Amino acid sequence: MNKKTVRDINVEGKKVLVRCDFNVPIDENGKITDNRRIVGALDTIKYLMDKNAKVILCSHLGRPKGEYKKEFSLEPVAKELSRLLEKEVKLASDIVGNSAKSLVANMKEGDIVLLENVRFDPREEKNDEEFSKELASLAEVFVNDAFGTAHRAHSSTTGVASFLPAVSGFLIEKELKFLGSSLENPERPFVAILGGKKVSDKIGVINSLLEKVDTLMIGGAMAYTFFKAQGYNVGNSICELDKLDLANSLIEKAKEKNVKLMLPIDTKIGREFKKDTESKTVAWTDIPDGWEGFDIGEKTIEMYKEELKKAKTIIWNGPVGLFEFDQFAIGTNEIANLLATLDAKTIIGGGDSAAAVEKAGLSDKMTHISTGGGASLEFLEGKKLPGIECLMDK
Repeated sequence: MNKKTVRDINVEGKKVLVRCDFNVPIDENGKITDNRRIVGALDTIKYLMDKNAKVILCSHLGRPKGEYKKEFSLEPVAKELSRLLEKEVKLASDIVGNSAKSLVANMKEGDIVLLENVRFDPREEKNDEEFSKELASLAEVFVNDAFGTAHRAHSSTTGVASFLPAVSGFLIEKELKFLGSSLENPERPFVAILGGKKVSDKIGVINSLLEKVDTLMIGGAMAYTFFKAQGYNVGNSICELDKLDLANSLIEKAKEKNVKLMLPIDTKIGREFKKDTESKTVAWTDIPDGWEGFDIGEKTIEMYKEELKKAKTIIWNGPVGLFEFDQFAIGTNEIANLLATLDAKTIIGGGDSAAAVEKAGLSDKMTHISTGGGASLEFLEGKKLPGIECLMDK
């Protein structure tokens, strides 16, 4: 996927609309509790400032459902950007209204204006043509740098690209480089680790990866659907009874494709869904009634680690246990700790697996951590992402 980037277009002195992903967690006192997404956008913003562009930033925050709600205002983001860039970032009180127009009209080269939350306008998520046109009329160039929303066809992610020359920022460029090259031309052995709750959420990804990987490891709650499909008791574990045939067909497909499909051989189970519940480890064939599986067991951890040590490319999407509870985070932490030491390309596919790696303090030891949960899943599935398709080809 060879898309033009901000380097491939003249931005000197121009008004540039940049779609960022500033969807950051904010506490009840209006304080940002994790600024990584803002930090991630700085390279593109600084490049544009250095080129004397007039930088107009836009983003969504939360789900305000098409109306102004103070708790979803981008005011804390404007303050944090001003602090990080050591330059005032002016916040418009609207998106395409008088405040935005007047701030943009008075911009000097190198200035930065942040539009208010694009989802305050009900037209944004409908990809409304009129709203896209109004947004585009503020600028001369469009840069999409929000990989986290690239799978959504909204006005600020794709609509504006119909009215302005559209290129990617450095964040999207990096995502395409790491996720794209891993799928198109991976160094082998190529291993994927898939966790998470439901097989149904990952059907597309499993099908797509079975065409590409050498080994596919399954963890997380979806493993219990595979156990049940093979006729074993899973107690109270999360299990999709309507997906048993599907699980068996995926096991068959792996055999046909000569892919090593690895399922847990033991599992750590608990009495109930509580942090300090009574727990024990049993073979995957021996889960008793009334107990629930929450993590992969020690033997599985060792088996997976041995396989991962041989890998040259590893993609990991979804934790292999209930990592929010310490006693069931062991599998996820052990895998994260091992990946941090390997001489392999390690790509973490956003969402909960990224959160688990961050919680373990190992982010800087991975080759790439994707900034988009849903977007990276769809990318791994081989789906076309509207926020990337709309950009100009090189």
